[in-house]
Amino acid sequence: MDSLKHLGTVLLLALIVGSCSDFLGQVPDDRLTLDQTFSEENTVEDFLADIYSRLPNDNQRWWTGGNNGPWTGASDEAEFVWSYYFQNSVNIGAWDATTGHVSEMWSNYYQGIRSATYFMQNVDQCRACDQGRIIRYKAEARALRAIFYYNLMKIYGPVVMFGNELLPPDASLDQVQKKRTPYDEGVDFVVNQLDSASIDLPATPPNNAYYGRMTKPYLQGIKSNLLLLAASPLYNGNTDYASLQNPDGTQLISQQYDESKWERAANAAKEFIDEYVPGTFSLYRKNGPDGQFSPYLSTRDVVLEDWNSEIIMARPGAGVDQYAKTPYHSGSASENRGAGGLGATQTIVDAYFMENGRPIDDPQSGYQESGFSDYQAPYDSEARRTYNPWTNREPRFYVGITYNGSQWLNTDPQPIITKTWYEGNSGKRIGGNDYTPTGYIVRKNVGVGSGNTTIPMMRLAEIYLNYVEALNEYDPGNPDILEYLNRIRNRAGIPEYGSENLPAPSSQELMREAIRHERQVELAFEDKRYFDTRRWKIAEETAGGPKYGMDINATPESEFYNEVAFEERIFEQKHYLYPIPQDEVNIDANLVQNPGW
Repeated sequence: MDSLKHLGTVLLLALIVGSCSDFLGQVPDDRLTLDQTFSEENTVEDFLADIYSRLPNDNQRWWTGGNNGPWTGASDEAEFVWSYYFQNSVNIGAWDATTGHVSEMWSNYYQGIRSATYFMQNVDQCRACDQGRIIRYKAEARALRAIFYYNLMKIYGPVVMFGNELLPPDASLDQVQKKRTPYDEGVDFVVNQLDSASIDLPATPPNNAYYGRMTKPYLQGIKSNLLLLAASPLYNGNTDYASLQNPDGTQLISQQYDESKWERAANAAKEFIDEYVPGTFSLYRKNGPDGQFSPYLSTRDVVLEDWNSEIIMARPGAGVDQYAKTPYHSGSASENRGAGGLGATQTIVDAYFMENGRPIDDPQSGYQESGFSDYQAPYDSEARRTYNPWTNREPRFYVGITYNGSQWLNTDPQPIITKTWYEGNSGKRIGGNDYTPTGYIVRKNVGVGSGNTTIPMMRLAEIYLNYVEALNEYDPGNPDILEYLNRIRNRAGIPEYGSENLPAPSSQELMREAIRHERQVELAFEDKRYFDTRRWKIAEETAGGPKYGMDINATPESEFYNEVAFEERIFEQKHYLYPIPQDEVNIDANLVQNPGW
């Protein structure tokens, strides 16, 4: 039996061999090996585990591969100091349909799709598996396949949908001439698969070993995300894609705006809320040492405490992006010394609200653009001389941003004050290749101590934000909009809209801006912003042009506080979607390329 233990891995490696197309390649005709694989439960589990391994793996945000995207560093939230990372290629427009990452991402998900389909068609052979477990295995594979399609649709737009089709291993060139499926048809197919899989999946993990596997709530959350994506301006009557047609003239993205798509998205989010809140999930809240509710600890630890009440799905990890978020801290012990190479942009720094719940450009916010004050941050043991723009900000600012002169999270064996200016302990002159390119360092999701952690993939706040956004588009003024938006603000410790000192947005347009702003702050650095700015069709504004930070090359320290552009970014209309890998287009005459590539 030991010789069979890793046959699942071997088989998946074999899946990519001997095909004229990466995504059309099929399972090799090796019946003896496959019969052995599906005869025992442990090898069935191995095969299924390999399919799971193709899920997005966002715990290594600086590395991009088959299931890792450049989403944080290629958004207006952050910049990696290391120029050879793919995120930076995206930011300067130095990529195309022949770039390796483009085909790696495509191949990863299509290999997962065909493996999941083959698994569903063969798992009944497992004589050692009881029928209930086979049913659940099939549901997990169906769910994974649907999620792989969802990710392809987020990245590439309309894609080829296979359903349950598996081509023979010796498929001819004519047999692999496949057309892209119109986007709305693809949405309906994936929603159907999610709903079908949900029937046979648990609402909560039945035991500790099941955490991280498919559950009914997670699939309903994916459904909410997909329907929100389909309702958004990128896909809902976007005439920029009028020319995106199959060779037979089939329109791949609908040219007619349909308000009912927003209603469908809102209903999906509300169905989730009605079924699972508060019985299964609730917004995470945590008290401080004084026993009182702490907005800072609540918004900090919601992404640090494994499987807390808000987490719908998380991926096991080991805090592997901590190095990029931990400042260099010259002379400090290894547990407090990293690279600090993931710099937060001035854009996200400015996005956080003031403690009175107002944006910094509101005349009543109290924001000061210059000068210094003695200010005690919520994590600090004392007041420190702090640049005024960083004082009196909302708790999520102090969760998300390490700034010059802030106390580091780990105070053992003694407190460390992070200095990111040129000659500081984490500055450019001291760190060599390890320093922040913006003067700020992303702090969110950094824990204290060692050990394995999980990386949140979906949490309840995202579902609330999905709901209010969709509801505002088709039923503006619905009281649920303020109700659920304010639940997030209340947990963040800032005044609610419509309270005594903060009027509610007075129009659909102003409410849209408020919802998008709240989403930008609440979900910062969680790999959402890249896709949000694209589905809203605002990426020309957010992703292109100069991006700013502090002057990391300045000396003396007083000159550090001047805002300077660290990069001129390039965003063209074609960048809303990844290109289809050129080698796939070369093979398949029916596979049309995305516009502009």
